[in-house]
Amino acid sequence: MRKANIYLNGILAGELTETSERKYLFRYNDDYFNDQIKPAISLTLPKSQQEYHSDCLFPFFFNMLSEGSNRITQARLLRIDEKDHFGILLATAQNDTTGAITVKPVSK
Repeated sequence: MRKANIYLNGILAGELTETSERKYLFRYNDDYFNDQIKPAISLTLPKSQQEYHSDCLFPFFFNMLSEGSNRITQARLLRIDEKDHFGILLATAQNDTTGAITVKPVSK
C-alpha cells in the first residue's frame, strides 16, 4: 500500500492511498474538511463527502501526469514502469506542478 499527502497551496488537504488491490482512496484531512472556508481540491472531489473511492487513479490526479514522450522519458530516468501511474505521480508532483496541488509520498 502506497500513500501520499495532498497539499493545496502548501496546506495539507488530504491523503491519497493506493490499496493492495490497485484501488484508490482519497480522504480529506479532518481539519481541512471541517474548515468551511477551505475549498475542495477539485470539482470532481467536492467537500460534500470526506472520502472517495475509485477503481483507477482519480482523473484529477491522473491529469497531473505528463504524456507521450515526456512520460516515457520520466519513467526511464526514474526507473519506474510507465504504466505505474501512482508511482510516477509520487515521483514527479512533489514540488513544481502546473496547479496549486502538490503530492508528497508518506514514508512507511
